[in-house]
Amino acid sequence: MFFSCNNDFDKVQQVGVLQNQPIGEAVNIDLDYTEFEEDTVRLLANLLSPKMLDYSNRSFAFSEFPEGVELFIFDDDGNKTTITSNYAIVYSDTDLIDLRGDVKIATHQKDTLFTEQLYYNQKLEWAFTNEPFVFKSLTSLTHGVGFDSDKNLKETQVLEMGGDFEVDN
Repeated sequence: MFFSCNNDFDKVQQVGVLQNQPIGEAVNIDLDYTEFEEDTVRLLANLLSPKMLDYSNRSFAFSEFPEGVELFIFDDDGNKTTITSNYAIVYSDTDLIDLRGDVKIATHQKDTLFTEQLYYNQKLEWAFTNEPFVFKSLTSLTHGVGFDSDKNLKETQVLEMGGDFEVDN
């Protein structure tokens, strides 16, 4: 009896490549997140992106937005906060969003945060960064390193701060 084995290393390498590829790809995304309240539909958020890669086939699932995002969040009164970045990853299991590259958050009250990386915890509705930032409001210009805030940029915490700002007496 004779046996023969083939060393097909190329096929073995392809298995690993396929496992690292996204399970899906979407282009020109316009996604609405709504809520039903007493026979009415309320828009909570609207996500726009040129491209999304779906990695839900991974053990730690995520969606990648390699060409950036534009996200509109609406409060109970219909006021809009706009969040933009050049790149984003949404981690499904933790509800954490990692925004990178020219990140900007602008509220309807003209408060605006600029930074290069920002994390947003969807469950806690809390944004934070350990990167340098600039925060502009109608009455102040603040800069520093390390920023934490609620989604409306009202309850803020700053680690290292400088700039011109107004203090209530």
